[in-house]
Amino acid sequence: MAEEQVSSGEKEQEKGNPHDAGQKPEAMELSEMQLNQKQAEESKGLDFLLDVPLEITVELGRTTIQIGELLKLGQGSVVELEKLTSEPVEIYVNQKLMAEGEVVVVNEKFGVRLTNIISPGERVKKLA
Repeated sequence: MAEEQVSSGEKEQEKGNPHDAGQKPEAMELSEMQLNQKQAEESKGLDFLLDVPLEITVELGRTTIQIGELLKLGQGSVVELEKLTSEPVEIYVNQKLMAEGEVVVVNEKFGVRLTNIISPGERVKKLA
């Protein structure tokens, strides 16, 4: 009977029994190495995203005109916008509203000072 137990234990070792104490540390080391490698790959993936170019558009205002009015426009014509001067401009990133701000002049160039970042929840509400 003792021989049967020994022989069945030997069979389990030959089959690669996962409960064998000799194999547990190796399996853990392998999984830890895989985890570390996966974390390194994810980090590299995030770094890659930092170089993706995005289009930023600042909308000063909008208006609707008829084709006849558009054809009459020429140099020096003024197109009146619906937005008031006191209202913030809208900042879009890849055609999605992301922030609001105010127009500023920096070194004789236009700029925008961000006054409100649109939260993801607010962005979802505006889509509905």
